[in-house]
Amino acid sequence: MFDNADALLLARIQFAFTVSFHFIFPAFSIGLASYLAVLEGLWLRTGKALYLDLFKYWLKIFAIAFAMGVVSGIVMSYQFGTNWSVFSDKAGPVIGPLMAYEVLTAFFLEAGFLGVMLFGMKKVGKGLHFTATLMVAIGTFISAFWILSVNSWMQTPVGHIVGENGQFLPGESWWTIIFNPSFPYRLVHTVIAAYLTTALVVGGVGAWHLLKDKTNAHARKMFSMAMWMAALVAPVQVFVGDLHGLNTLEHQPVKIMAMEGHYQSHPDGAPLILFGIPNSDEARVDWSIEIPKLSSLILKHDLNAPLAGLDTVPLEEQPPVGIVFWSFRIMVGLGTLMFALGLWSLVARARKSLYDWRPLHKFALLMAPSGFVAVIAGWVTTEVGRQPYTIYGLLRTADSASPLAAPAVAASLIAFVIVYFAVFGIGTWYILKLMHHPPHTDEPGIEETEHGPVRTAGITPGPHQGDAPAFEPAE
Repeated sequence: MFDNADALLLARIQFAFTVSFHFIFPAFSIGLASYLAVLEGLWLRTGKALYLDLFKYWLKIFAIAFAMGVVSGIVMSYQFGTNWSVFSDKAGPVIGPLMAYEVLTAFFLEAGFLGVMLFGMKKVGKGLHFTATLMVAIGTFISAFWILSVNSWMQTPVGHIVGENGQFLPGESWWTIIFNPSFPYRLVHTVIAAYLTTALVVGGVGAWHLLKDKTNAHARKMFSMAMWMAALVAPVQVFVGDLHGLNTLEHQPVKIMAMEGHYQSHPDGAPLILFGIPNSDEARVDWSIEIPKLSSLILKHDLNAPLAGLDTVPLEEQPPVGIVFWSFRIMVGLGTLMFALGLWSLVARARKSLYDWRPLHKFALLMAPSGFVAVIAGWVTTEVGRQPYTIYGLLRTADSASPLAAPAVAASLIAFVIVYFAVFGIGTWYILKLMHHPPHTDEPGIEETEHGPVRTAGITPGPHQGDAPAFEPAE
């Protein structure tokens, strides 16, 4: 049934599917690791058991999300060798060392301290355990640092040379490659998005339990902390997003044209198209709702500044406008709602009704998954807007794929879809089950479950109950 299918399209769909699943979990675990460090730090500083209860409550959720992120990431990396071997061969000398640095720094740091963080609360001192929590949080940030450096180099490649065999080789300085022109903006924008994603989940869970019992002290505390994060960080994200957009305009102007829906050039100021239906066949946006010259004001800080359109770009160099146009608006629209939620929470605080205002709680609950949708929409905008290139301006996507037949790619795609929805669906269901139950006083930790942590060597023999010896002598 796939004999006439496009192997390249199937490979792109497969990578998009797996990376979208994967991105959900790091976007949550990066922020949640930092939140856990804050909770444990507040417990050590104040001695209030409430912070420890919240730490134990979210630690169980973090453990599952972190595990699913690691597993989905490992699977995704294999596709560089299966579906994208030409890309791996040509770009490997540059991106290979960067991804190895991620393993040698972030992954080893996380792996070294994760066990202490999850199971060491009663086995090591408070200071060492807090250090382990901090190291895991720092490790998640370092991981994001290296992965985003790789992705940013693919968006704005600099600091390399091209070898005789067509490979991209590192130039004189790795610093130029690592800190490429778009990397600082992309790193800050993505990490803030992860913090907002976590805040919205924590706020949504707190709102859920406040709707059932507004006197729950644990729910009140987590909701308050989450709303502070939304109120303070959402405006910062708007500012950082604007800087990121200006950087993209400088280095990837075609992506901005697709995001804005500018099929035609505007020599006297470009309008901001709020909504519409991109029509690439006719090179226009149908049924558009526009604000005159506002796009020029945002992008050039001048109402009358000229902006070039897609009519200046050859058709084969243009990305799929419809996808980029709408994914960008989904991201911005959800970001606007996040800003509104933070502002509403400030009004509620001023009125001393943060824990009593049920419409606010319902809105926060509705917004709980919005961070995940926004980060996926942002990723789609970034990656699809880069097309038709994997390495912008240097290596086309059509020239990056492995020479595979469509049925082979389709078979692995179907397998990924089935396995991912089964495995990660169950994991997500269990996370939601944990969130359904409110945190309470003397919240049990991971080590206090019925069976304890899994031991790689099996069940360690221990003494029997009563006075019986641990091992009965053979008859």
